[in-house]
Amino acid sequence: MSTAAATARPREVLADLLPASRVRDVALVLGGAALTGLAAQIAVPVPGSPVPVTGQTFAALLVGTALGASRGLAALAVYALAGLAGVPWFAHGTSGASVSFGYILGMLLASTVVGALARRGADRSVLRMAGTMLLGEAIIYAVGVPYLAYAADLSASQAVAAGLTPFLIGDAVKAALAMGLLPTAWKLVDKR
Repeated sequence: MSTAAATARPREVLADLLPASRVRDVALVLGGAALTGLAAQIAVPVPGSPVPVTGQTFAALLVGTALGASRGLAALAVYALAGLAGVPWFAHGTSGASVSFGYILGMLLASTVVGALARRGADRSVLRMAGTMLLGEAIIYAVGVPYLAYAADLSASQAVAAGLTPFLIGDAVKAALAMGLLPTAWKLVDKR
């Protein structure tokens, strides 16, 4: 194989290190959905906002990055569809569409994008991981805040004040955790 062909081949994401099979992929997708549902139960109400601070966004971005674009999208789709069907694993044990459902839709897109970036090596260094997580968070807000404005009948500025501004510090902490977690996981794998 030539050097050009080797560099053109897509990189692995962490999930690719497990032996390939359909069973593996199904288990990873269901596990990613379950992790997101569990993380959503870490929910802290925000005064003046119908949207709580949750671990859900961190899990969704972590799932997308670790599983890759297609499995990440599938995991978040299972999470969203099961929640719409009545599984009580959205924030605070809720289900169904609510004013915060736009954030879940944003997580579908964000997990796909961060998964595609991870396949290109964005999860291998702290700096690239920071950019990946910030982009993922921006995508979630780009979908979630307008949906919140529509669903809660808020003006754009009210939706930003209720659905974006109170979450920026928490998102910075989540990004910092991911910046340490995934590059460290790759370093441990490379030492095997």
